[in-house]
Amino acid sequence: MPGFQFIGGALCLDFINTAGGRPETHPRRRFAYEVIDEKLGAFSDLLRWSVAAGILTGPEAARAAGCRAPAAQALLRRALALREALYRLCLARIRAWTPPPADLALLNRALAEAHSHRLLGGSPAGYVWTWDKPDAPDRILWTLAQSAASFLASPAVAALRRCPGDDCGWLFLDASRNHSRQWCEMRVCGNRAKLRRFRRRHNRVPPP
Repeated sequence: MPGFQFIGGALCLDFINTAGGRPETHPRRRFAYEVIDEKLGAFSDLLRWSVAAGILTGPEAARAAGCRAPAAQALLRRALALREALYRLCLARIRAWTPPPADLALLNRALAEAHSHRLLGGSPAGYVWTWDKPDAPDRILWTLAQSAASFLASPAVAALRRCPGDDCGWLFLDASRNHSRQWCEMRVCGNRAKLRRFRRRHNRVPPP
């Protein structure tokens, strides 16, 4: 879907990457960054991303789009707050920092809300997890909270990486055979880094 990319390797990481980039503003200060190129500037963007991510179907998103403006804006604010909390929790894991207590509390609240709406459904084909309010737009956040908690508590989190590209900072799972993946996308941040190194080498003034 235009404007969205899914390179994280986990649903919660792809959600975190809906910020076009998070350059660090003060490298020596923890969690000092700014969000650039916001991909979720409106509630409709959140719905479009949720469809692309497989959380909602097209008809479900169309019904959610009919909710009142104040409720839509409140849900968008909660989604962005959850996204930034997840980013800081992931960054803490990557850098071996103490997770921010406020961000852990926010995720746990979202997770508790999700669990309160989780139901086990049954049919002749078997049992499945479902929601007590399947049409509630809030289940976008419920699904993301569950994805994040499952990921952070899993062995897979050891493969979590942050792209060092200028104005990037996207998160991804390094699933390469020798665990050497450095960039979110080689054709984007990797090629830019190659070009910068090439220019530095060829613009270097030789010693007298």
